[in-house]
Amino acid sequence: MALKRCDNGHYYDENKYSGCPSCGIRDLDMETTKPLRSMNWRNASLDVSDDAPPADAAPTRRRNEAKPERELGVTQAFWSAKLGIDPVVGWLVCIEGADKGRDYRIRSERNLIGRDPSMDICINGDATISREKHAVISFNPKKNAFLIIPGDSRGLIYLNDDEVAMPTELKPYDTIELGRTKLLFVPFCGVQFQWSSEG
Repeated sequence: MALKRCDNGHYYDENKYSGCPSCGIRDLDMETTKPLRSMNWRNASLDVSDDAPPADAAPTRRRNEAKPERELGVTQAFWSAKLGIDPVVGWLVCIEGADKGRDYRIRSERNLIGRDPSMDICINGDATISREKHAVISFNPKKNAFLIIPGDSRGLIYLNDDEVAMPTELKPYDTIELGRTKLLFVPFCGVQFQWSSEG
């Protein structure tokens, strides 16, 4: 960078500027500006002579041009993609709590449990269950096994009255406790039955 010093003592980069940017443009006579109200607009005229050659047309762009639609990005579960449906692999049945008697379907792979309607298993009758990801029940279609996994919430999970602190295998008719709700685990897939991609 080659710095040059102007007559007023300012330094500037002469590769970027032809003159000192601090001093401004020399020999520029700035007339005093007049307020718009003092101008006589009725007698004002504008010279619009057509001496200049026409400019080339500039490319234009629509203001609210639609962007190409993106894929929705919904991930399909393994069996859902293979079979064309998202099959039931088991159930949770509420045996104690506000939703007593209600069943919840367990699907293949990860099932998020919480009160929010966006959860795979939504238990909205119990305010002591976290809104999102209180727990996860996972079904592994390759091993034909179910796991219960603690979620990202403060709330604890109990499996047969023992705290679940890490992924734990579920067995038929295990009791799961979340908040004030007790659920009974009923598997559909297992040794007796499993979904296959063949008719």
